[in-house]
Amino acid sequence: MTNNDENLDRKNLKTPPEENPLIELVKTLVTALILAMGIRTLVAEARYIPSSSMEPTLEINDRLIIEKMSYRFRKPQRGDVVVFSPTDTLKEQNFKDAFIKRVIGLPGETVEVKGGKVYVNDQALREKYIDESPEYKYGPTAVPQDQYLVLGDNRNNSYDSHLWGFVPKKNLIGRAMVRFWPLNRLGYLDEKPIYPNN
Repeated sequence: MTNNDENLDRKNLKTPPEENPLIELVKTLVTALILAMGIRTLVAEARYIPSSSMEPTLEINDRLIIEKMSYRFRKPQRGDVVVFSPTDTLKEQNFKDAFIKRVIGLPGETVEVKGGKVYVNDQALREKYIDESPEYKYGPTAVPQDQYLVLGDNRNNSYDSHLWGFVPKKNLIGRAMVRFWPLNRLGYLDEKPIYPNN
C-alpha cells in the first residue's frame, strides 16, 4: 500500500459526529434509572422500620437492606426476618404496606404458644432475640403447604400470624439481611431460634 492509498483511506474514514452533551446526560440518567429499578425489583432494596413489632431486634427507624434473590434458590428458614406484602386477610382490613416479621413455623409443622414459650412440633424454641415471653396462647395449629407462620420479636405487641393467619410463599418480598442505619447498630441479622438440644 502506498502513502497515497493510506491518505485516501484516512480521508474516507468517517469520524462519528459529536453528540449533544444534554443527550448524553439523558442517556446516562435513563440507563442508571433502568439499572436501579432492575436491582430494586430483582436483587435488593432498602427499607425502614415504622413500628415496634420487631423490637428489640429492630427498632423504629432502623434502615435495612432486603435481599430478594436467595428465595429463588432456597426455601425460607426458621429465624429468617422477612418482608412480605399483605395477605388477603390483611388486605380485607385495608393494610397496603409491607410487613416485617420473623419466620417461626415452616410448611407442614405444628406450632403452639403456651406457658410463655413457642413450640414447633412439640419442641420448645429457645429464642434469645426476644425481651418478653409471649403472654398469649395459640394453637396447636398446622402450617399449610407453601405458607409460613411469622411472629414479631416484640411478641406481646405484634400484629402477626397468631392474630391473622399464615403468609403464602408468593407474598414474600425478601429477607432482611443487613441493618445499615444507625451506624452504631450496623450489622447482619442472623440470629436463629435454638432448640434446647442444640
